[in-house]
Amino acid sequence: MTTRHLVDPELTAILDQIPAPKLTAEILGQIRAMSAQARPDSPAFPDITVSERFVPGPKGAPDVRVLVYLPTSLPRPLPVLLWIHGGGYIMGSADESDLMAKSTVSAIGCAVVSVDYRLAPETPYPGPVEDCYAALQWLATHADELGIDPQRIAVGGGSAGGGLAAALALLARDRGEVSLVFQFLLAPMLDDRTCVQEPPHPYTGEFIWTREANRFGWTSLLGHEPGGPDVSPYAAPARAERLEGLPATFINVGAIDLFVEEDMEYARRLMRAGVPTELHVYPGAYHGFRMVPDARVTQTAERDQLNALKRAFIS
Repeated sequence: MTTRHLVDPELTAILDQIPAPKLTAEILGQIRAMSAQARPDSPAFPDITVSERFVPGPKGAPDVRVLVYLPTSLPRPLPVLLWIHGGGYIMGSADESDLMAKSTVSAIGCAVVSVDYRLAPETPYPGPVEDCYAALQWLATHADELGIDPQRIAVGGGSAGGGLAAALALLARDRGEVSLVFQFLLAPMLDDRTCVQEPPHPYTGEFIWTREANRFGWTSLLGHEPGGPDVSPYAAPARAERLEGLPATFINVGAIDLFVEEDMEYARRLMRAGVPTELHVYPGAYHGFRMVPDARVTQTAERDQLNALKRAFIS
């Protein structure tokens, strides 16, 4: 299979510099280190303060590290986005979302709290999503201290972070302790069954995040092979039987992203459940296309995302 002819011309050059990873348990540590080293420095945002906090973790688990981004000159209380980084459930950190967090604070005039959840396979499900829930609980109960409006809390993330955000929205609905106004899902990793889909989609998953990488990520999170019975919807949100009562939702994804069909299906089911849902599919875009910031499709996606988040916080 080759799908290079389907790639947006502005997104092709970088593909020769970033080969798709061959993920194994033996080299995972090396890939994590390389990913951390590749993080670009963020430009200065003098009107934003950043603080590191350690909040109470799930019962019997360590505290959860979060980074809190606050604008210095805007009136309180602020709407807030609880942001969850991507990385296939197996890599990444809150620090790697620094530019995204600061850009969102600057553009929207909100706060951002970025979660450094524990990674699989060292911490399989339910550890990562429970870390995120602990951060959400802390955020809601410390809203006055942070200058946050508890009625305007959104959860969001990209890739695996989008999957965790969707799972967190399900948990918040079912536990009834924290109310969410929005879920903000960027190319979310929602469905372990994509790993065993037959026949597989013939035009997705060639670049950046492949079928092989996807199987490794899901196996690491679940602790067993993906696609079987009895997978919790709090691990794979596409497994949820009922989507009623979830907050308004934004989903976007590239047309040749491995996740395109699972994301479109989740959006369809949300609409069917009466959840206000906005879906964007970008032609010629593979998973992680936002790493090419000057491409027109990236700029379009950024504009769509920010507009959706602004509307969610205003309504």
